[in-house]
Amino acid sequence: MQESCTVDQTVRYLAKKWTLLIVLELYKGPGYSRRFSELKDALAGISQKVLSERLRELEREGLLTRYVDASSFPVRTEYTLTESGLEIVEVIRDIKAWALKWKVDNIACGAQDCHVCTL
Repeated sequence: MQESCTVDQTVRYLAKKWTLLIVLELYKGPGYSRRFSELKDALAGISQKVLSERLRELEREGLLTRYVDASSFPVRTEYTLTESGLEIVEVIRDIKAWALKWKVDNIACGAQDCHVCTL
């Protein structure tokens, strides 16, 4: 039964377009946090609707927390990786290492830590 497969259950939300890139952008932020507008600016091509959906999914899955500061105008919403979210970064690094070994010739990327990546 595919529905009971751990990989199938996990891939349902992690494999959606933009999900891992959002996690990576949060990882790059100070304190593993970013505001919504910072994420939107960093992820060229993502729509506001899709970013909102993915952030809600990641929050529901426990990979990030959302903090709303209503004391300022405009209201500031900040997202921070949880311990679980930080562990997913290790999976992203493993994907990067695999891709550099087998699929992508990118010496500059291979020499750079994902935390300081500017690409």
